[in-house]
This record gives sequence, C-alpha cells and structure tokens, in this order.
Amino acid sequence: MSVWPASTTPLPHGGLAVGGVSMAEAADRFGTPVYVLDEGEVRERCRTYRDAFPDGEVLYAAKAFLSRAMVRWVQEEGLGLDVCSAGELELAVTAGFPPERIVLHGNAKSPQDIETALRLGVGRIVIDSPSETARLAAAVGPQGHQKVMVRVVPGISAGGHEKIRTGTDNQKFGLTLTDGHAQQAITRILDQPQLELVGLHCHIGSQITDVKPYVAALRRMVGLMVHIRETHGIVLPELDMGGGHGVPYRPGEPALDLTLLARKLRTELVEGCTAAGLTVPRLIIEPGRAVVGPAGVALYRVLAVKHTGDRVFVAVDGGMSDNPRPALYGVRYAPRLVGRASTAEPLTTTVVGRHCEAGDVIAADVRLPADTRPGDLIAVPVAGAYQLSMASGYNLVGRPPVVAVHNGTARLLIRRETLDDFRSRDLGD
Repeated sequence: MSVWPASTTPLPHGGLAVGGVSMAEAADRFGTPVYVLDEGEVRERCRTYRDAFPDGEVLYAAKAFLSRAMVRWVQEEGLGLDVCSAGELELAVTAGFPPERIVLHGNAKSPQDIETALRLGVGRIVIDSPSETARLAAAVGPQGHQKVMVRVVPGISAGGHEKIRTGTDNQKFGLTLTDGHAQQAITRILDQPQLELVGLHCHIGSQITDVKPYVAALRRMVGLMVHIRETHGIVLPELDMGGGHGVPYRPGEPALDLTLLARKLRTELVEGCTAAGLTVPRLIIEPGRAVVGPAGVALYRVLAVKHTGDRVFVAVDGGMSDNPRPALYGVRYAPRLVGRASTAEPLTTTVVGRHCEAGDVIAADVRLPADTRPGDLIAVPVAGAYQLSMASGYNLVGRPPVVAVHNGTARLLIRRETLDDFRSRDLGD
C-alpha cells in the first residue's frame, strides 16, 4: 500500500480507513464523488521537507491544491508559499498567511495580479518576460520598492510528459539562458532602482524522479550567478530551484529521493560557489504535488458496468470534471474496491467517468474484482494534487467536496458545488 497515506489501515469486510476514518462511512456521510485529505500526511510531508533543507527555504506550490485549511497547515509547519494568481494570493493572505513569505509566479501576470501583490506586500515577484520588468516598475512607482527574482530557462529536459517539461527552450515559461535573453532581462531589472533583484529562479518540469537534472540545472544557475557578479558587481543572495518532485501513482513506480536531492544540491552549490569565490546563496525549493498529492484519496460510486467486446468499463459518478489529468497527460492510477469484500477473480477493467467525452477515463486497464457492480465504492489514491485544483464545471456536474481526516475525525473543508452555484452566476434570461 505504498501509494496510500501512511495512516491507511484495512478494516473488516474489505473496508479501508485513512486518518482513522472509514472511507465507506465518509462516502455515506458526505456523498460521492468526494476528496478525502489526510491532514497528518500533509503535515508530515511538510516536516520532511523542512528537515531535508534545514538551511534553505521551502515554499509550498499552491497550484497543486489550495484551501484555507491547507494555508493554515503549511504555515504552522513552517513553509512559505508560492502562488500564481491574485486569487491564490488573496485566499492565502485573508486566511492569515504572512504576505512577506509568499512568492508570486506567472508567465503572464495580469494587472490585477501585480496590483494585488503590491497592495498586499508580497515577498518576491518572479519576473518571467522582458515586458514584465517595465510593467512592474511602473506599478511599483519611483518611490516604491519590490524584491524580484528572474525565472531562467536552463536548457534542461526533465519531466514525466512533454506538457510538463518547463526547463527547455521553446516553451512559454521563463527567459532562456542559451540565447542571452535571461542576461538581457537581468540588465534591464538592474536599471530599475525600485526593483531589487534578490535571486534567480528555475523550474525544469514536473514528476521528475531523477536527481541528475536538478544538479545539472543548478550548475548552470551558479554559472549565471558568477556572470552577474563579474558583469554587474553584485552577488545574489537567493537561488530558487523550483519543484516538480515526482511521486508514485501506482505501486512499484519510482519517487524522487528527497534526501539524496537535498545532499546533492547542497554539495554542488557549496562546491560550485567556493570554486568561483562566490558567497553561497540561500537555496529555495517549491514542492507541491510531493506535499499534498499522496495525502489525497478520491472516492467514487459505481453507476454502471458495461461489457463491450473484450473490454469492461466501470463507470463512476465523477470523471474529467474533477480530474482532467488522465485526459491531459495520460496518467495512470491504481484504484481499488473498498467497503465490501470480494472473492471474485480480478478482471482487467477501465474505470471511466460520467462525462460526454470518449477521453473521460480515470484509470485504464486496471485490475478490479469481476463482480464489481453498481453501488460499489471505488477509491483512487494519490488524489491530492492537480485534480480538484484543475476541476471544471463541465456538464454542470459540480465540483466535489473536500473532507479532512485526522485522528479518527472527518470535517468538511470545501462544500460540494451545487446547481444553485451555477444558477447564481447565470444572470441572463
């Protein structure tokens, strides 16, 4: 059960408990689909990161999943926050998160994003394009001051799918190192006295399970830091190596070795800076999925079972409106039947959603009991990241609720989206 939260325990008659709460009882109480989030797992993963990088700064990547409770857990465990929009930023600050511990990202920040960041006093803004420097400087004003970083594309290919590889040239994020755009942007920033360049930032991709690409990217970033010192006479105090740390979604899949990553990055950073006579900058990392992904379990109720040719389809009451990742990236999950015992032989099955798309597949070619039937409960592990955060209103189904479980208790964090919510936004007649 390596892909399930550490608190997961079997119950009699095929039951399963997470955080001391029966998944079948949670489904009955809150309805399905429902996302269950193990608070203890989230907190423990935050602590693991803090322990691995005691001298660095760990920022939770809010895009993976954000709620007021998540903000509080992250803050109490000593992590900072990385946000990508005015919405994420406002939610975090109104939930009590210190704005000076927040970093704002975004390849195309809107005027509202920048205005909100400056009004709330965000700690650092990551500049992602040449035009952003002038826009931000104008918004700050001649008497203002804002700490900034520059997102650099180091030319490193890494990640589980081409759509989540962000460290290579010819994609929308950052300023490229190989053609000099990053160096030019740095010069422009240094010409703006109200902008204080405090560091470099890079993010090479997502679902990375090998330490080597991070080390290679760090070497190039240190090289750029040396160039900045030699060209401009300044030493940057921060280096943000982003996130993208891979986790297993199915038993037997690899995970990024966090201890090895921390050791290799620290060693490479100290040795590289020492050799160049450079003061060692503070290392920053931005895990999102690796903090919250394995803490989540999605629960669905089976609506129909269909045998078509040599295929068996198990249709459930959720799908791509609450988890678009299989349609976007072709990701694979390991769902299981919970809530009742079955002695039937396992059968190769495709778990599909209820939406009007042939690509609405939750898990293809998985093994479920041959007697799986309508009314059964299906649990999908590693459901905490990039599922509900990317959910949509497709078919007006409504997004599922989020329930936190901890020490045998369950509480509602985010309620279910209803038809009344859709009606309230529709002002036409």
